[in-house]
Amino acid sequence: MGKKLTICLSAAGAAAAAAGAFAFMIAPARRDSEKTAPFFGRNYAHRGLHRVDKSVPENSIPAFDAAARIGYGIELDVRLSADGRVVVFHDDDLKRICGVNARVDELTWDELSTLRLCGTPNRIPLFSEVLAVIDGRCPIIVELKRCRRHAELCKKTYELLMAYKGRYCIESFDPRIVFWFRRHAPDILRGQLSTRMSELGKSCGKFQAFCLSRLLTNFIARPHFIAYQIGRKPLAVRLCELMGAMRVAWTSLEWKTEEHTDAVIFQFYRPRVKYK
Repeated sequence: MGKKLTICLSAAGAAAAAAGAFAFMIAPARRDSEKTAPFFGRNYAHRGLHRVDKSVPENSIPAFDAAARIGYGIELDVRLSADGRVVVFHDDDLKRICGVNARVDELTWDELSTLRLCGTPNRIPLFSEVLAVIDGRCPIIVELKRCRRHAELCKKTYELLMAYKGRYCIESFDPRIVFWFRRHAPDILRGQLSTRMSELGKSCGKFQAFCLSRLLTNFIARPHFIAYQIGRKPLAVRLCELMGAMRVAWTSLEWKTEEHTDAVIFQFYRPRVKYK
């Protein structure tokens, strides 16, 4: 009897230790209502208020100005040109938006500035130009894209944000980028982007995709919010939210996404500016 009890206690202890380690790995940063308040209960125009017919392209100056005039929050993407300028552009390459078979980071800013977005007169904007246009009119979610020069991207993005007077937060799929801000700019609200393992597996290995989809890198980045693709969430994500992470949903195409979320990144419809 004593031996069986010892085995049971040992198993229970091991299970408790495993649960504690798991909770430590996925835990978010301590909830800070003061930091989250400016971003809470809002709808954010995904890459600005762009149009399905591309007459107003995504991540363009007119798209950002249209969203800011209405009062929507704005979500946008930043990456580096070959010569180290911070530009606002989503894709790694230029094919879909500019019809050019090259990567963004292979061309200098002078070369990028000659290209046009979706056949319109609009060109790829510098991040500094976008900040000047938004001019503090609405909160911004800045997604820093994965890249080989992630530390340089973080530093230069942060320098531009420090000179900006409006409200902003940052997010990334890359936990190293979120960690950079945790270490160098802990006062900035930071978010971990994630999605299903099947989607992440298209750009990384299975083990990495599993860890990222389950937020097992949170112990490195300690994000304040989790921006997860709309759909069924793994248990680890739901537990992280229960531990206090702000819930951000992307990319919404309908009003009902506002249910059970703290902020929504939307496109191609016109929701309320604020819903909480």
